[in-house]
Amino acid sequence: MTHLLTLEVQLRLVGAALIAMGALHIVLPRLIGWPSDLAGTTLLTRQVSYVHLFFIAMTCVLLGLLPLLLAPDLLAGGRLGTALLVAQTLFWGTRWLFEFAVFSPELWRGDRLRTAAHVGLSVLWTWVTAVFACALVAVVRG
Repeated sequence: MTHLLTLEVQLRLVGAALIAMGALHIVLPRLIGWPSDLAGTTLLTRQVSYVHLFFIAMTCVLLGLLPLLLAPDLLAGGRLGTALLVAQTLFWGTRWLFEFAVFSPELWRGDRLRTAAHVGLSVLWTWVTAVFACALVAVVRG
């Protein structure tokens, strides 16, 4: 059990979770009703929405591959690994902040599924950010 608590294992698990999040974007538009929501918009708005969704998915997958495949390198303390940990901590920490500062509670209050999604995503972003931050602190302390 303590093996699961090592930073290397946690980084790999975070990586797998981010890859899964990227893959989830394949069905996300249908889950949140984008086809009907976007039907009344211009072709440009629809296409930009889907292109941005694709790049968000690809970003999640690529940012997940780093800790999944290169956890020991991230923890080795080199300049590049440290820079990547700083970037990941800032990126996912900002995503955590947006969960509370940008998304209105009106979007999820009173809806069990959306409330569960909000809570689940809040926990996910907290865990992801904490793992990268802990790895960064461990590397900086040497």
